[in-house]
Amino acid sequence: MILPIVKYGDPVLRQRGATVGKVTPELRQLARDMLDTMRKAEGVGLAAQQVGRALQLAVIDIPADSKRKSRLWLGGKEADVQSIMPLTLINPQIEITKKKELDNEGCLSFPGINIDLNRGFRVKVRYQDLDLIPREFEAGGLLGRAVQHEFDHLHGVLFIDKLSAADRGKLRDKIEAIRG
Repeated sequence: MILPIVKYGDPVLRQRGATVGKVTPELRQLARDMLDTMRKAEGVGLAAQQVGRALQLAVIDIPADSKRKSRLWLGGKEADVQSIMPLTLINPQIEITKKKELDNEGCLSFPGINIDLNRGFRVKVRYQDLDLIPREFEAGGLLGRAVQHEFDHLHGVLFIDKLSAADRGKLRDKIEAIRG
């Protein structure tokens, strides 16, 4: 089922997600619906807050034909990104490298706005899957950026929060138009 995507201005986007302690059939369905919603909107990631639920749950699916490069390491060895797609992250924790990378980023809760942001060049991710089995991987490129973006959402942080006051000021009218 396609869910409505919450837009900037909705208070749920600023809420830290509750820890998921149990996977119910409803949570599994929510994860499936989030993937369907994200794909229909042509996104690569979606956090539960973006569909009105303040939970530590996010989905990511990097298309195999993406023009933007992604990198994945499993157990310290480089692996095929598609081997873990689609990805459901429950209760994720991340460690971000100090080295940064500037790239363009959008957000389904901010339609029509794309900004250049510095994010960690590489990120280590520990999470639980839909069976609450602990997993981990390291990522770079688009996958690494998507993980960091969705992790922020799970903690009530929006990508515009990472802009300087001057850059945010330049986007003020566009941002306020989304709020309505």
